[in-house]
Amino acid sequence: MLRIRLRRVGAKKKPSYRLVVADIRAPRDGAFVDIVGHFDPRTEPETIVINEERALHWLRQGAKPSDTTARLLGKAGILEKFKTAKEKS
Repeated sequence: MLRIRLRRVGAKKKPSYRLVVADIRAPRDGAFVDIVGHFDPRTEPETIVINEERALHWLRQGAKPSDTTARLLGKAGILEKFKTAKEKS
C-alpha cells in the first residue's frame, strides 16, 4: 500500500520536508517511489510547493495521504479537486 507522506531533509535543527509517495512499510527517510512536492515550515508564511498533476495521479492510484500531508494537500486545494473528480466518475 502506498502513502503520501513527509520525508525530512535539511540540516540539523533546520528541517525542511519533501512530500513523497512511499510504501507504508518503508522508514521515514527510506526508499520512496516519487517526489510530489516540498514543504518548509520555517518560512513566514509556510512554503508549500506541490506538483498538482503528480499528486492527483497518485491519489487516483490509491495512495493515501498521512494526516499532515492531507492538511497540506487541503491547503493547496488538491484534495477538493480529487473528491469532486471522484464524485463525477
